[in-house]
Amino acid sequence: MSDSAVTPSIPAPLQCGRFALTFERPLVMGILNATPDSFSDGGRFLARDDALRQAERMIAEGADLLDIGGESTRPGAPPVPLDEELARVIPLVEALRPLNVPLSIDTYKPAVMRAALAAGADLINDIWGFRQPGAIDAVRDGNCGLCAMHMLGEPQTMQVGEPDYGDVVTDVRDFLAARAQALRDAGIAPERICVDPGFGFGKAVVDDNYALLAALPDTAPARPDGRAYPILAGMSRKSMLGAVIGGKPPVERVAASVAAALCAVERGAAIVRVHDVAATVDALKVWNAVREAARQR
Repeated sequence: MSDSAVTPSIPAPLQCGRFALTFERPLVMGILNATPDSFSDGGRFLARDDALRQAERMIAEGADLLDIGGESTRPGAPPVPLDEELARVIPLVEALRPLNVPLSIDTYKPAVMRAALAAGADLINDIWGFRQPGAIDAVRDGNCGLCAMHMLGEPQTMQVGEPDYGDVVTDVRDFLAARAQALRDAGIAPERICVDPGFGFGKAVVDDNYALLAALPDTAPARPDGRAYPILAGMSRKSMLGAVIGGKPPVERVAASVAAALCAVERGAAIVRVHDVAATVDALKVWNAVREAARQR
């Protein structure tokens, strides 16, 4: 294990719309799925009032950011019509903006990006890594944060068959380096960019996902200043966890999700994207207390 996996340095800062994130501690991103078919909580927060209550609950539990999604990206999920995704997402952005937490939008559609930013979103979280035509143009101006994720294939087919990598860690890092370069070539400041290795998106359930987690610092390419782009890690309730705890369903993967989040921050993740905010926040408080005690020795 590398030194960075044991005592990670503070990640590089991220400009995120109204907010400048400096990562003196790892941040918790609460997942808000305004969808009927997400793998873990689909349908629970489709109604606007239910979604708003859940957002307020996660903020009260300690969420540092909220990630709003209007289209499920689980394996095999069908695409959602543009007007339907807009109707799910934009009213939530408008309603949640006064709560003064960074609002992330989980979308790959340029039209949703533009509308969400106009409504006040702070970060665009794109599973396609801004590869869709028009995506980079949609986010070029302004100061919103951008999260480029690695995905092999597309949601409908990404887990069909075994993914083929030369070396999954190197391949993911090279992909993310290329996406960060594409954003920078468009004039986007590196301080606006973070990366996500894409756990569960076109990865062998156990071998690839755990190789990426074990070598998480090595998945992040370097910025022009030599510091790594901040890493966002999203493993909450995913199949990679169920596979090693006896096949438990998503709702019974809370402890495993917290363990995965701790492994990620121990290896330098700046942000962990989770369903179970309260449990993750409590665990990270203990982790941070240990880190502070170690620094004082």
